[in-house]
Amino acid sequence: MKYSDEFRDKIIAQGLARAIDAEVSSQRAYRFMEFCGGHTHAISRYGLEDLLPANVRMIHGPGCPVCVLPASRIDMAIRLVDRPEVTLCVYGDLMRAPGSQGQSLLRAKALGADIRMVYSTLDAIRLAEQMPGREVVFFAIGFETTTPPTANMIRIAESKRMEGLSVFCNHVLTPSAMHSILENPKIRNTGGVPIDGFIGPAHVSTIIGTQPYEPLAEQFEKPIVVAGFEPLDVLQAILMLVRQVNQHRYEVENQYSRAVTREGNRRAKGEVSQVFELRDQFEWRGLGLVPNSGLKLKRSYAKFDAETRFATRDMPVADNPACECCAILRGAKRPVDCKLFGNICTPETPIGACMVSSEGACAAYWTYGRVRGEQVRQRS
Repeated sequence: MKYSDEFRDKIIAQGLARAIDAEVSSQRAYRFMEFCGGHTHAISRYGLEDLLPANVRMIHGPGCPVCVLPASRIDMAIRLVDRPEVTLCVYGDLMRAPGSQGQSLLRAKALGADIRMVYSTLDAIRLAEQMPGREVVFFAIGFETTTPPTANMIRIAESKRMEGLSVFCNHVLTPSAMHSILENPKIRNTGGVPIDGFIGPAHVSTIIGTQPYEPLAEQFEKPIVVAGFEPLDVLQAILMLVRQVNQHRYEVENQYSRAVTREGNRRAKGEVSQVFELRDQFEWRGLGLVPNSGLKLKRSYAKFDAETRFATRDMPVADNPACECCAILRGAKRPVDCKLFGNICTPETPIGACMVSSEGACAAYWTYGRVRGEQVRQRS
């Protein structure tokens, strides 16, 4: 198949659904976590859960960079841009991400902070070149997919001897989070629901490949299938997971072979390894402190590190106790289990990060309306 509409073929989807139904054993439950928010949106958009047997459950994971960013990091960014000499460059979906005490970058901008929305790292470079007297800080965020462009930006800044550009680094690593979910009993059991396998992220895997997941599958005896984002991709991945569970296999399989290899993108990984190194630990909203899950700039690039440059530090803060975003991110609850969802928390008035980000599970449920309508009927 060459075109996206071929991966949305209704007849093939029905055939895959029948194959899943035929392979599923009525004697057990199947619980699969789709780590990536893109898969959560595909499942909601195309109503894929309606095609699955009742004993196959999809559990939404923490796969949204804005969602898993803790409030303390938003607070840090606001403290940075409180400095009169600083211009902060951010991606648009970060603007409304919640900090503590109702703070956000959007609110800080409204109060006069110099915050610019950008579409790429190159925009930040251009801005720094246009304002040589300013301290331009790029808010770097994302999984492995967005890390190579940040590394490339730093290399460009070094080659141009740019003195006013730095990076506030919030890049995090997917396999470390998956390890934490499987190792930590409070997370692994997700509110009493164990996980039988993972749908592995697509875009992340185009960079890192499938090899980093192999130790996880072996150590925890959980199958992992890397899948694309189209409905047929997801259905085929679920069929592959069901077969592995039935056969007591715990392997990493690559459904997304048209874009992902075992080795990944070696050039991109080389760029990243030249500029970044592991943090000992990094906080994830919903998962807590996860060892070896975050990146920081190497000492040789310290002059481009905003945290070092401005001597700012992370001060942990509590999340909004009324919001269930943390439980949703670790799979313990679904968006409709939150009392705020669809009530006072909507895309127009978001309370939690899962509704703020376009990749969040709450945003998926709201956007495609399927569960929202059921919930509204139940409340009426």
